[in-house]
Amino acid sequence: MHHGSAISRSSSQPFAGRSILIVEDEYFLADDLAREFRRRGADVIGPMSDLDEAQALLRSGRNFDAALLDINVREDMVFPVARTLRERNIPFVFTTGYDKGAIRPEFADVPHWEKPIDISSVADFLATKLDEH
Repeated sequence: MHHGSAISRSSSQPFAGRSILIVEDEYFLADDLAREFRRRGADVIGPMSDLDEAQALLRSGRNFDAALLDINVREDMVFPVARTLRERNIPFVFTTGYDKGAIRPEFADVPHWEKPIDISSVADFLATKLDEH
């Protein structure tokens, strides 16, 4: 049974009708992430490799459902973006070339994937998280 504009998500398209922000400055990884999320039905915003651009997007009030944040983007730490997402109750995960020690204590509860990233594991996790959200 299908209600009006309800979007049917299938196991192969768990992100149908959902938008995911990707903030990642490593070109090939950003491209792989975007491709995988699109393959699973997501409307990908980005990938953005500039924190000012990401902050401007957040200030614009544009809505999206979840985000993947590289912790270090062009030598800047992504935590201000993470803080804004948290205030808006948008689920996100970190991707990083660092170990857990690089994550500020306030974000200790945020799941993180160390590079090289298992992209399908990140996508599976976010799909589950959005279903619970």
